Amino acid sequence: MTEGDLQALEELAGREKGVVDILLQFLYDPQDIKQWRALEGLGRMAGAHPEQVRKVITRLLWLLNEDSGSFGWGAAAALGEIGRHQISLVQDLLPMFGGLLWEEFSREPMLWGIGRLAEVHPQALEELVPEVMACLQDPDPQVRGLSAWCLGYLGARQALGAIQDLLVDAAAVTIYDRGELRQTTVGELAREALARLG
Repeated sequence: MTEGDLQALEELAGREKGVVDILLQFLYDPQDIKQWRALEGLGRMAGAHPEQVRKVITRLLWLLNEDSGSFGWGAAAALGEIGRHQISLVQDLLPMFGGLLWEEFSREPMLWGIGRLAEVHPQALEELVPEVMACLQDPDPQVRGLSAWCLGYLGARQALGAIQDLLVDAAAVTIYDRGELRQTTVGELAREALARLG
């Protein structure tokens, strides 16, 4: 989806019901660009039509419940993207974001969601900084890289030393950022985070 597509999506949701439900169907494959565009679409829906998105918050939480029987990879990321555009929809859920970082299946998407939300509302997530910092030591390079990326947006100057330690980490990372799936490294994301932290 381009910026124009997202605008058209907002207008369609104003005329038709079910647009949000359709977007949720794409939240299962992080290798598919359509998932990431659907996440952005959900965020835009949250800003333009918050009541439509409010109705699916419970379903996203259900997807994150191990008893649901659903993988729901994108549900954690969706909560952050929704909050980026309409923080009131997830305000009461922010304390649970830290818990989702301790679950292996939701750690990576939750970090992306936290980073997206932190870019706009860093002060709302200050209490999550210790949990995000703990992820800098994760054996998965995706998690290490996303942790550094998050901490840059969180303004977490207390993490400067730990992020600097990752500058030599050449492990490959794929991140959806600025509308594209970008191939980079943990070290490069650490460098970008340090630039944001000044």
